[in-house]
Amino acid sequence: MKAKVTWINGRAFLGESGSGHAVVMDGAPESGGRNIGVRPMEMMLLGLGGCTAFDVVMILEKGRAAITGVEVELDAERAAEDPKVFTAVKLIYTFTGKDLKRAVVERAVALSAEKYCSASKMFELSAELTHEIIIQEA
Repeated sequence: MKAKVTWINGRAFLGESGSGHAVVMDGAPESGGRNIGVRPMEMMLLGLGGCTAFDVVMILEKGRAAITGVEVELDAERAAEDPKVFTAVKLIYTFTGKDLKRAVVERAVALSAEKYCSASKMFELSAELTHEIIIQEA
């Protein structure tokens, strides 16, 4: 896997993935940015959410669960001192579907957290990860 980050100007950067996709990253105005893109640490948090969402959707679809929606909210805390690593992340999953079984959904989240989500494993090196599951009937 490869990626490239190119400085645009100020505190703005263009991130390009090896798969050919691009995203603008920027800093807050108080740090010299123009607020035209997501912050790099926000990108990491989004990566964690995307990684686990990908896993749970795949696991539930393979198990033929009738899911119609999955949302992962991430509420993170960072260290007060540099390096300001993530110290705690709460992942709040909201699943929508027909007759979803709590045990099946909980198993999918656990498999993602414990086995499949590489981002979760990297975050665990500095942060405590907790999970909350909400199930809504479609």
